[in-house]
Amino acid sequence: MGFNCGIVGLPNVGKSTLFNALTATVAAQAANYPFCTIEPNVGRVAVPDPRLDVLAKIGKSVKTVPTSLEFVDIAGLVRGAAKGEGLGNQFLANIREVDAIIHVLRCFEDDDITHVEGHIDPLRDADTVETELMLADLESLQKRVPNLQKKARGNDRAAAAELALIEPLLKVLEDGRPARTAIPAGEEEAVRRLQLLTAKPVLYVCNVEEASAATGNAQSARVAEMAAAQGAAHVIVSAAIEAEVAQLPAGEREEFLEGLGLADSGLDRVIRAGYDLLGLITYFTCGPKETRAWTITRGTAAPAAAGVIHGDFERGFIACETIAYDDYVACNGEAGAREAGKLRIEGRNYIVQDGDVLLFRFNV
Repeated sequence: MGFNCGIVGLPNVGKSTLFNALTATVAAQAANYPFCTIEPNVGRVAVPDPRLDVLAKIGKSVKTVPTSLEFVDIAGLVRGAAKGEGLGNQFLANIREVDAIIHVLRCFEDDDITHVEGHIDPLRDADTVETELMLADLESLQKRVPNLQKKARGNDRAAAAELALIEPLLKVLEDGRPARTAIPAGEEEAVRRLQLLTAKPVLYVCNVEEASAATGNAQSARVAEMAAAQGAAHVIVSAAIEAEVAQLPAGEREEFLEGLGLADSGLDRVIRAGYDLLGLITYFTCGPKETRAWTITRGTAAPAAAGVIHGDFERGFIACETIAYDDYVACNGEAGAREAGKLRIEGRNYIVQDGDVLLFRFNV
């Protein structure tokens, strides 16, 4: 499925370094000058989930297949982007295509790496990017209003409804707040179709120096306070460390992280946070050939979840055999869960839950 997160921020904050680490490649050119990323780089990364290996062991599966998330490394933005400064127009067009925003903020000092504003202040940087996005959204909505008003006066119900949706969004943008703070309940999909930049969910990533990778620093603490006030999430990483970890053999990564006082990879936390940011959950299929993780949005009904595997599964959906992950593990697999009465037959209206182990029945 095409869920993706755009990695954004000012130039030289560590976006491309983070992207390279996430994808364990050098696909994005990381260099110490603005706009080294000219075209958005796209990479798919596996979503870490220890449940997958547990299920595979119980099911004696030949292979495991994790689910994945797409990350897009987008060219750096500068002040004035909404009016085309720097690579502003390209930046705004690229970010419009992603589902969520991972905003990398520089929270480290390094005289060898220039900063476009001359000194380190992550809150100022966050405000610079957010302001440019709000200005772009404001211009977009203001252009729509006159035509919608004209149609609404002619009793066009669709235009009147869209105008009613836009007006409160326009008001918060004029007040200097992002559109996501004024999305009416139940109108999330309608707002999504407006393609507003500031309606997208945001995760702040604090890029700190190596010594602060485990605990953060004073700058990341300021970001944490800002994120909490916005109801947003934040993650602390050292992109330089993560880039180094990504190049190590899998067996050496845990030992390397432990030596730095890190319980897990910052990248794993970014991926999981990005997954949560998009409102995604995972269900599993498990058998002797493979155990596989599948991504769906929270609240997805069983037929649509089946359709993620194949369209025929959704079209011919009859029912699904369902075992909760904890029950599957406690009962040591499908046979034990069936004997214990933990296997349920669910129909078309069943809302799939995170961790469900499913077997679909269908007929086409």
